[in-house]
Order: sequence, then C-alpha cells, then structure tokens
Amino acid sequence: MLVAIPAIAVAPFLVIECGLVFALGMMVLGGACMHELYGMYERARPVRLAGLIALAALLLAALYGNQFQVLLVAVAVLPMLFGLTLLQPRPSVASMAVTLLGIYWIGFALAHAVLLRGLPHGLGIVIDVLVGTFLGDTGAYLGGRTFGRRPLASHISPNKTVEGLLIGMACAVLGVWIAGRYQEWLPGTHALVLGLGVALAAPVGDLFESFVKREAGTKDSGGLFGAHGGALDRLDAVMFTAVVGYYIWAAYT
Repeated sequence: MLVAIPAIAVAPFLVIECGLVFALGMMVLGGACMHELYGMYERARPVRLAGLIALAALLLAALYGNQFQVLLVAVAVLPMLFGLTLLQPRPSVASMAVTLLGIYWIGFALAHAVLLRGLPHGLGIVIDVLVGTFLGDTGAYLGGRTFGRRPLASHISPNKTVEGLLIGMACAVLGVWIAGRYQEWLPGTHALVLGLGVALAAPVGDLFESFVKREAGTKDSGGLFGAHGGALDRLDAVMFTAVVGYYIWAAYT
C-alpha cells in the first residue's frame, strides 16, 4: 500500500496533464523501464546512452510532430546506435540487438501514448485504455485463481490459464464500454471496438514481458514498486494497448 497509493495518486496527474508534462512523465517511466530491461541483459552490454537518446527523440517527435516524424527518428536511430556501439570497449551485434529491443518495445509504445494523448478526446481515450488494461489484468488474475484449470503458456508463464485469459478479456471489454458510457462523444460501438483491441493486446504484452524475463532468468523486472515489481511489470500490457488504442482511435477520428 505504501507503494501503490502514491503511484495511484501520481498516475491521474500524468494522464490529465498534456503536452510537455505528459511527455516528460513518459520519459521518466520509459527510462525506468529501459534501465530494468538493460539490467536484465547486462551480459549483452546494451548501449544505454543510445537507448535514452532514442527514447527522448521518439517522445519529442510524437509531441511536436506526428507519425512521420516518429518514423524519421526510428530510421535515424540505427546509425546513431551503430556509432555509439563502436565506441564501446567490446562492440557486438548482441549489444545493438538488446538496445534496439528497448527502443522499439518501450520507446515506440510510449511515443504512441503521446500521439494518442494529442488526438481529439485523447485524454478520455487514454483513460479508457488504462481502465480496460488494468481491469483486464485484475480480472485475469482473479479469474485464473478462481477458475483456472488449463495452462495458457506454461513454458512462458506457468501461472497463466486459459480461463483467466478469457475472464480478463471480458473484463477489459466491459471496462472500456462502461467507461465510454460517461463520454457522450464516444459511441457504444466505438467503445466496444476499442475494448476488444485492448482485450486482445494486453495479454500479448503480458506474455511478451514474461518471455523476456524468463529468458533473462528473473522473476521481476525490478523493484521500483516494491512488492508490485518493477516498472516493466506494471506497464507490460500498456506497452501494447497504448499502440493499439492509438491506431483504433486514429482510424475513427
């Protein structure tokens, strides 16, 4: 509770704020996530400076530009990373690969969160995506504990079950739809489509991070949130739902 309550208090502030404040908040969270990822794969000697530069550039491109500027940054990242890798004591392809994983997994996701926040009614959609993501995660956990019988992906995450997945997906769709009922500008069908996108993307993000941790041989990505684990543990699903949420809402607007 000592960790969760302050986090719950800060989260609405970051979501409600727009522009540079929101982007800076994403920078802090993204930096924490990259620190955890690169720490798990320290043996590959990731180029941390390149990851942070790329993260900042992607967020600024999303804030002051659009998808095209984000793509330009993504293209420029590779030669920049190559140059910084060559300055390392022992440059390697593995170093670049792990660094790029952080850039494209974390950097792109948070850049899409900034892009989504900048769309018409972006604040409301960000809230809907977060509500669906976290309700789905809670529903999957409680549903799996109560009704779980069939393992979902035992070689990646032994505790996840098919029953938990289905209950979590239903909670995600229902959560977004109910949140949308308080937004008169969001038609019910749009809310259902957005909820379905969140419901499909969130479990993939969760399994993705579980796979990354299992390959690294660690249970939690870090200890930033105490017993709740690290930043990646809390934001793994959001890394995927923010991207899906952006493209669904961009299509509607």
